[in-house]
Amino acid sequence: MRNYFSLSIISLFLFLTVLVACQKEPVEPKTGALQLKFDNVVGTQELNLDNTTYTNGSGEPFVVTKLDYFISNITLKKADGSEYVVPQDSSYFLVSERNTASQTLSLRNIPADDYTGITFVVGVDSLRNTMGIEKRTGALDPAGTASGMYWDWNSGYIFLKLEGTSTAAPTDATGKQNFTYHIGLFGGYQSKTINNLKVIQLLSKSTPVRIMADGTTAVQVKADVMKLFDGVKPLSIAQSPTIMVSSQSAEVAANYATMFSIGNVQAD
Repeated sequence: MRNYFSLSIISLFLFLTVLVACQKEPVEPKTGALQLKFDNVVGTQELNLDNTTYTNGSGEPFVVTKLDYFISNITLKKADGSEYVVPQDSSYFLVSERNTASQTLSLRNIPADDYTGITFVVGVDSLRNTMGIEKRTGALDPAGTASGMYWDWNSGYIFLKLEGTSTAAPTDATGKQNFTYHIGLFGGYQSKTINNLKVIQLLSKSTPVRIMADGTTAVQVKADVMKLFDGVKPLSIAQSPTIMVSSQSAEVAANYATMFSIGNVQAD
């Protein structure tokens, strides 16, 4: 009888020990994946480089030969106002029309939930712009992926590049009619500059994006090149065929801040 009682006490002790241990184990949060698929368009048409002529609001025909832009600092917002901030080191992307793979931004380990807002920055924030080169890797590597999107002389990234040809542009020294818009400037480091960083906010409470546990949700983000010409401030190629580091760059930045919208949403 004494042995039976002892065994019972030991069994109960072991059961309580396991129960307490299980209660102390942290519960792994359920997560899923989000893909932001950027679809570059021109009004109601798909963007085709080199061989399709479009017409802006000023009646000027143009052909696009390059479109590249940085997307960074992605945040997802819930209806209650709380946020999930994508880890910053994993939140820099260079979208290029010539590189189809670059147009899909893959975000993993997103807490499963309904999100009513997506926020991101067009450009590269001032902190990362001024960090050591060892912190500017991947999409931000000036000698690699970001080659051609960095001003060595100005120590800063070009946030957006739009290049092309137009019969409305004046003939340059090479006999070609080109237009070139390279927009950067983050507010300055040692001296003050224009700040062309633009925060984009998409979605609303009526159109939430659901991240499913162990699933993948794909959100199409349309980027309308026509908005660069016909946005807040109409842009004429004939009057301004080249815009880089000038006060007019702020007008182009204000225009491209309006070029993004949500398209289709699919969940697997």
